[in-house]
Amino acid sequence: MTSSIATPTAGGTNRQLTELSGKYLTFFAGSEEYGRQIHKVREIFCMMPVTPVPQLPHHILGVINLRGRVIQVTDFRARVGMFSQEQTAETCIIVVETCGVDVGMVVDKVSEVVNIQGESIEAAPSFGPGVNTDFLLGIGKAEKGVKLLLDIDKVLDLGLGADAGDWRSAAADEASLIAAELF
Repeated sequence: MTSSIATPTAGGTNRQLTELSGKYLTFFAGSEEYGRQIHKVREIFCMMPVTPVPQLPHHILGVINLRGRVIQVTDFRARVGMFSQEQTAETCIIVVETCGVDVGMVVDKVSEVVNIQGESIEAAPSFGPGVNTDFLLGIGKAEKGVKLLLDIDKVLDLGLGADAGDWRSAAADEASLIAAELF
Protein backbone atom coordinates (compact mmCIF):
# COMPACT_ATOMS: atom_id res chain seq x y z
CA MET A 1 0.00 0.00 0.00
CA THR A 2 1.31 3.45 -0.79
CA SER A 3 1.18 6.22 1.74
CA SER A 4 0.25 9.83 1.21
CA ILE A 5 -1.65 12.39 3.18
CA ALA A 6 -4.25 14.71 1.72
CA THR A 7 -3.18 18.30 1.69
CA PRO A 8 -4.81 21.22 -0.02
CA THR A 9 -3.11 22.23 -3.25
CA ALA A 10 -2.57 25.80 -4.37
CA GLY A 11 -5.77 25.58 -6.43
CA GLY A 12 -7.81 24.76 -3.34
CA THR A 13 -8.54 21.12 -4.22
CA ASN A 14 -7.28 18.04 -2.35
CA ARG A 15 -4.94 15.29 -3.45
CA GLN A 16 -6.26 11.74 -3.15
CA LEU A 17 -5.76 9.82 0.10
CA THR A 18 -4.01 6.78 -1.33
CA GLU A 19 -3.18 5.36 2.09
CA LEU A 20 -6.89 4.63 2.59
CA SER A 21 -7.16 2.32 -0.42
CA GLY A 22 -8.86 -0.96 0.48
CA LYS A 23 -12.06 -2.74 1.39
CA TYR A 24 -14.85 -0.96 3.22
CA LEU A 25 -18.03 -2.28 4.81
CA THR A 26 -20.74 0.17 3.78
CA PHE A 27 -23.92 0.82 5.74
CA PHE A 28 -26.80 3.27 5.84
CA ALA A 29 -28.02 5.76 8.40
CA GLY A 30 -31.03 7.38 6.82
CA SER A 31 -30.32 7.96 3.15
CA GLU A 32 -26.58 8.47 3.71
CA GLU A 33 -24.15 5.66 2.98
CA TYR A 34 -21.07 5.38 5.17
CA GLY A 35 -18.00 3.17 4.93
CA ARG A 36 -15.76 1.63 7.55
CA GLN A 37 -12.43 -0.06 6.84
CA ILE A 38 -13.25 -3.76 6.94
CA HIS A 39 -10.24 -4.75 9.06
CA LYS A 40 -11.76 -2.98 12.09
CA VAL A 41 -15.15 -4.72 11.73
CA ARG A 42 -15.44 -7.71 14.06
CA GLU A 43 -18.94 -8.96 13.21
CA ILE A 44 -22.44 -8.00 12.15
CA PHE A 45 -25.67 -9.38 13.56
CA CYS A 46 -29.40 -8.66 13.71
CA MET A 47 -30.72 -6.23 16.27
CA MET A 48 -31.17 -7.76 19.70
CA PRO A 49 -32.43 -6.43 23.04
CA VAL A 50 -30.05 -3.90 24.63
CA THR A 51 -29.89 -3.53 28.41
CA PRO A 52 -29.91 0.17 29.33
CA VAL A 53 -27.29 1.41 31.80
CA PRO A 54 -28.19 4.51 33.85
CA GLN A 55 -26.45 7.88 33.38
CA LEU A 56 -24.89 7.17 29.99
CA PRO A 57 -24.81 9.77 27.20
CA HIS A 58 -27.93 9.68 25.00
CA HIS A 59 -26.17 7.98 22.08
CA ILE A 60 -25.04 4.99 24.17
CA LEU A 61 -28.01 2.63 24.29
CA GLY A 62 -26.54 0.26 26.87
CA VAL A 63 -24.91 -3.17 26.75
CA ILE A 64 -25.50 -6.60 25.27
CA ASN A 65 -24.24 -10.04 26.20
CA LEU A 66 -22.64 -11.37 23.03
CA ARG A 67 -21.61 -14.97 23.62
CA GLY A 68 -20.36 -14.17 27.11
CA ARG A 69 -18.80 -10.80 26.25
CA VAL A 70 -20.37 -7.57 27.42
CA ILE A 71 -20.38 -5.08 24.55
CA GLN A 72 -21.32 -1.39 24.72
CA VAL A 73 -23.91 -0.47 22.08
CA THR A 74 -23.99 2.99 20.51
CA ASP A 75 -26.74 4.43 18.30
CA PHE A 76 -24.78 5.62 15.25
CA ARG A 77 -27.57 7.97 14.15
CA ALA A 78 -27.65 9.71 17.54
CA ARG A 79 -23.85 9.87 17.70
CA VAL A 80 -23.61 11.79 14.42
CA GLY A 81 -26.53 14.09 15.25
CA MET A 82 -29.29 12.43 13.20
CA PHE A 83 -32.85 11.97 14.42
CA SER A 84 -33.89 8.56 15.71
CA GLN A 85 -35.75 6.24 13.41
CA GLU A 86 -37.99 3.26 14.04
CA GLN A 87 -36.05 0.00 13.89
CA THR A 88 -36.79 -2.27 10.94
CA ALA A 89 -35.95 -5.85 9.99
CA GLU A 90 -32.77 -4.44 8.38
CA THR A 91 -31.57 -2.64 11.53
CA CYS A 92 -28.43 -4.33 12.78
CA ILE A 93 -25.44 -4.02 15.05
CA ILE A 94 -21.93 -3.79 13.63
CA VAL A 95 -19.25 -4.63 16.19
CA VAL A 96 -16.14 -2.55 15.51
CA GLU A 97 -12.80 -2.31 17.27
CA THR A 98 -11.98 1.18 18.49
CA CYS A 99 -9.13 2.09 20.82
CA GLY A 100 -8.65 -1.58 21.67
CA VAL A 101 -12.29 -2.09 22.71
CA ASP A 102 -15.11 -3.79 20.80
CA VAL A 103 -18.18 -1.53 20.51
CA GLY A 104 -21.53 -2.29 18.89
CA MET A 105 -22.90 0.34 16.54
CA VAL A 106 -26.61 0.29 15.61
CA VAL A 107 -27.13 1.19 11.94
CA ASP A 108 -30.20 1.23 9.69
CA LYS A 109 -28.86 -1.43 7.34
CA VAL A 110 -25.65 -2.92 6.01
CA SER A 111 -25.09 -2.39 2.30
CA GLU A 112 -22.02 -4.19 0.92
CA VAL A 113 -18.26 -4.56 1.00
CA VAL A 114 -16.63 -2.36 -1.63
CA ASN A 115 -13.04 -2.04 -2.75
CA ILE A 116 -12.16 1.64 -3.04
CA GLN A 117 -8.87 2.52 -4.71
CA GLY A 118 -6.78 5.38 -3.34
CA GLU A 119 -7.23 7.49 -6.46
CA SER A 120 -11.00 7.35 -5.81
CA ILE A 121 -10.71 8.84 -2.32
CA GLU A 122 -10.66 12.56 -1.67
CA ALA A 123 -10.41 14.61 1.50
CA ALA A 124 -13.69 15.80 2.97
CA PRO A 125 -14.60 19.23 1.61
CA SER A 126 -14.79 22.22 3.89
CA PHE A 127 -18.36 23.02 4.87
CA GLY A 128 -17.43 26.31 6.48
CA PRO A 129 -16.55 27.47 9.97
CA GLY A 130 -18.15 25.62 12.84
CA VAL A 131 -18.72 22.40 10.86
CA ASN A 132 -16.55 19.58 12.18
CA THR A 133 -15.68 16.87 9.66
CA ASP A 134 -12.78 15.37 11.65
CA PHE A 135 -14.70 12.08 11.88
CA LEU A 136 -14.39 11.63 8.09
CA LEU A 137 -11.32 9.87 6.71
CA GLY A 138 -12.39 11.01 3.27
CA ILE A 139 -15.00 10.69 0.56
CA GLY A 140 -14.88 7.50 -1.50
CA LYS A 141 -16.15 7.60 -5.07
CA ALA A 142 -17.67 4.25 -6.06
CA GLU A 143 -19.85 2.94 -8.87
CA LYS A 144 -23.02 3.57 -6.88
CA GLY A 145 -22.21 7.12 -5.74
CA VAL A 146 -20.11 8.50 -2.91
CA LYS A 147 -19.41 6.87 0.44
CA LEU A 148 -18.58 8.88 3.55
CA LEU A 149 -15.52 7.06 4.90
CA LEU A 150 -15.42 7.15 8.69
CA ASP A 151 -12.66 7.40 11.23
CA ILE A 152 -14.54 5.18 13.68
CA ASP A 153 -12.22 6.07 16.57
CA LYS A 154 -13.26 9.72 16.22
CA VAL A 155 -16.94 8.88 15.70
CA LEU A 156 -17.09 6.86 18.91
CA ASP A 157 -14.72 9.06 20.96
CA LEU A 158 -16.41 10.80 23.85
CA GLY A 159 -13.90 13.64 23.86
CA LEU A 160 -12.00 12.35 26.87
CA GLY A 161 -8.56 12.64 25.25
CA ALA A 162 -5.77 10.56 26.78
CA ASP A 163 -8.06 9.34 29.58
CA ALA A 164 -10.44 7.67 27.10
CA GLY A 165 -8.77 4.27 27.44
CA ASP A 166 -8.99 4.41 31.24
CA TRP A 167 -12.63 5.52 31.07
CA ARG A 168 -13.52 2.74 28.62
CA SER A 169 -11.83 0.13 30.83
CA ALA A 170 -13.70 1.40 33.90
CA ALA A 171 -16.96 1.55 31.94
CA ALA A 172 -16.45 -1.99 30.62
CA ASP A 173 -15.79 -3.24 34.17
CA GLU A 174 -18.92 -1.50 35.47
CA ALA A 175 -21.01 -2.74 32.53
CA SER A 176 -19.77 -6.29 33.19
CA LEU A 177 -20.92 -6.08 36.80
CA ILE A 178 -24.33 -4.73 35.80
CA ALA A 179 -24.70 -7.35 33.07
CA ALA A 180 -23.74 -10.14 35.47
CA GLU A 181 -26.64 -9.08 37.69
CA LEU A 182 -29.06 -8.81 34.76
CA PHE A 183 -28.14 -11.88 32.72
